[in-house]
Order: sequence, then structure tokens, then C-alpha cells
Amino acid sequence: MPRTTVVESPGCPPLRALTTDILGLVKVVEARAKPAGAAKVVETWGAPDASRAIVAASLADRAADPVLAVARKNGVVELLNPLNGDALAAVKTVEQAPNDSDAEVDPLVALHLFTRQASDSILGTFIACTDKGKASIRSITKENASSSSDVRPSTTWDVCSGGNVQFCSVDHGESYAMFGGKGIEVNLWDITSYSKIWSAKSPRANSLGIFTRPWFTAGTFLCEDDHRKIVACTNNHQVRLYDTALQRRPAISVDFRESPIKAVAADPNGHDVYIGTGTGDLASFDMRTGLDSYLRIWDTNTRQLLSAVFLKQHLTAVVLDAYFSIEEPGETGSKELESSMEAEAEAEAEAEVRKEKKKKKSKIIAEDEDGAAGKEKKKKKSKTIAEDGDAAEAEVRNGKKKKKSKAINEDQTEVGVVDHNDSDGEMYARKERKKKKSRTIEEDEERDSDGEICSPKRRKSGESSKCLKKKSKKQQIA
Repeated sequence: MPRTTVVESPGCPPLRALTTDILGLVKVVEARAKPAGAAKVVETWGAPDASRAIVAASLADRAADPVLAVARKNGVVELLNPLNGDALAAVKTVEQAPNDSDAEVDPLVALHLFTRQASDSILGTFIACTDKGKASIRSITKENASSSSDVRPSTTWDVCSGGNVQFCSVDHGESYAMFGGKGIEVNLWDITSYSKIWSAKSPRANSLGIFTRPWFTAGTFLCEDDHRKIVACTNNHQVRLYDTALQRRPAISVDFRESPIKAVAADPNGHDVYIGTGTGDLASFDMRTGLDSYLRIWDTNTRQLLSAVFLKQHLTAVVLDAYFSIEEPGETGSKELESSMEAEAEAEAEAEVRKEKKKKKSKIIAEDEDGAAGKEKKKKKSKTIAEDGDAAEAEVRNGKKKKKSKAINEDQTEVGVVDHNDSDGEMYARKERKKKKSRTIEEDEERDSDGEICSPKRRKSGESSKCLKKKSKKQQIA
């Protein structure tokens, strides 16, 4: 429901308006810059006469040679100069039935004066429609403008087979016309070929199964450059938006107050419409947004309705997530459950794979660390063995030196004890020294051979004791 407020009038901008009434008068209302905001009637054209009441009017608003057309109750269409009110032409389109006859009257109800001019000789061309749905197009030339003879229509056709036409609206390009009325669904015609191209379909029955009889009171084309979007208003206070390229039923239907809607006009912006009711209420609607609490998703290329969701409350805004991941929902609840279970299973499998990868990686790292530690231990062990072997060799050498020096000292002491003058004793001492020397040399050779067998570099635990045992045995034997 649109918001209604009461505000103080700030004044009216400069404008000029032409009004018609039931007495057949045309009044000119103007608002000038000084005094600001004061609109008043400046001129009145015609004499009051109820039989010549004006039922429809249309203005060919051109910079040069503008024309105002009015359709009167007696079936006459007059062309007037909108600048000074001079009558340019008068054409009788329908015959008025005599007062004493029972002939059915078919008055004019709709009129549109074409803005474009086919040639300079034509004063004006208009389309008119009667209450029973007889539409006609007539052109008035400047030659027969002053004559009182009837101008025959160039084309006449029936826009309905029953009901009462209440409005006619022509698009901005003046190639299509829309008709509607009481008992007549909105229908669209190509007035260049005089053929019907689209007709609306009644809305579905209400909750009680009751169909609403069509009763359209006003209509207009929403966009200047697109004749496929039309807005029609009903006597049941509804505003309906139709897309003739999409479907026959209304795309949007909005209720406004409780009074019949009598007039509708489109804004030049192409998405707003202004409506007026029989009780004087005015409202504007933005037809781009739905007021029926539906979210509708459309294909901009094919103009096809893809989906509609009822959201209960009136909507205020819609935003789209551009990074939404495309997922196909299951057709039933079981499929959705299966898909969710599959997703969980996949997630668990991925988690297991990650755990296995982490374990393998940690194992490889541990093995690398153990390998490095083993290498370090081996290096340290070989270094220790080499150091032990070097120490053992040094001890063996020191022992040899000590024994050699000891043997030399013993020889020197024995030489000192023997008398030098005693030749026999001297010979005996020399022999003893030779024996000791040879014995010492043999012991040294045996030690060297034992040292080569028990190398300190390859010596293991327990081998040193074996070598010592061998030495002791050999010493005993010697």
C-alpha cells in the first residue's frame, strides 16, 4: 500500500492545461511565474450544452501546427486550435438516434489524434472507438475541413464481440492500440495491419472458486520504446502489469484502496505509473518492484519467468550474491539426504587422506632424523676407536723403549762386574751378553708379531686380554 501524506503546497510551476467537461466547454488553466503557485482559468471556449458533452479528448502536441481533437456525446469529432480555440474541422463519426426511436445508441467513448503527419495536406488523423467496439481511423484534409460533409473512414473493424469498451490507448510509436472495458479483456492490436496480436486472460479463481468478471477502466503503455509492457486498471481497484511477450495473465496485480480506478498515466522514465481513483485518491507505483510479496527471477535474454517465491511480507530490497557456488538441489527430500550423506562421506574421506599424508610425512622426517643421528654416532664411534688404537700403539712403543733401555743397563752392569784381566771371564761375559741380546731380539720380534695380529684399530672388546695371555705363555716358554 503506498504511503499517503498531507503536505502544504509549495506552489505550481509555470504550465498551461486544457480541460473538458460534461457541458462541452474547454477551459484553459495557466500558472505563471509571478505570482508563484497561483493557477487560474484564463479562457473558456464554447457554450454550455449537455447534448454536446465532451467524452474524450486528445492533443497532437507539436511545435508547429498543434491540434486538439474532442469527441462529443452527439458523435461529432471536432479539431480545434489549442492556442486560441478556433474550430478547424468537425466530422460526424456516428449517427445519433432520434429521441422517439428505440434504436440502440452507440456513442463514442475513446479518441486518439495521431501526432505524426502523413503529408502537409492532411489536417489530422485520428482513431475513434464506440461503446460497442467499432473502431475506425479517419483522416481530415485541409480541403474538406470547412465542408460539412461526412468524412468516410479509411478503415473500420470490431475490437470485441460483446461488452462495452471504456478506453483506448495508443503506444508512443503509434503502431499499436490497446482496448479494454466492461466484460472485455485487454487486447492489443496492430493498427498498421488491423489485426489482433494479443489478448489478456482472466486471473485464476480466488480461494472461494469465484472468477472476477473483467472490467477495465483505463490503460497505458509502460515504456515509450517497448509496446509489450502494458498497465491496465480495473473497476475492482486493481493495477495490473502485463508482459505480452511472456504470458496472458498479469505478471503483477496490486490492490489500491476500495474505489474504482478511473485514470492512469505512465511516467517518461519507463517504470512509474500514476493512478487516480473515483474518490480523488492519487498514487504512483514503481512497476519494477513487486508489491505482492513475490520474488520473481527472470531471464533477461528470453524474458522468461524462471521462478517465483512467495515471501509473505512486503519486500523492500533484493541483493544478489555473486560468489554463490552453483549446486543442484535434489528433487525430493531423500535425494537431499543422500547428497548430504555423500558430502559428509567425502569430507571424512578427505580428512583420512590428509591424516595419512601427515603420518607419512612425519615418519619420513623421523627417519631422516634417525639416519642423521646414526651417522653422527658412527662417526663418534670410529673416532673413539681410532683414538684408542693410537693410545695402544703409543703404550707398546713406550714399553719397548723401556725394556730396551733396561736390557742395556743390565749388560752394562754385568760388564762392570767381570774382571778385565781375566780372559776366560771376559769370554764368558761376552757369550752371556750375546745370549741375552739374541733373547731380547727374539722377544721383540714375537711382540711385534703379536701386535700385528692384535691391531688396535680393529681390536674389539676382550681381544686385549687374549693378546696378553699369548704374551705371558710365550714368556713362560722362553
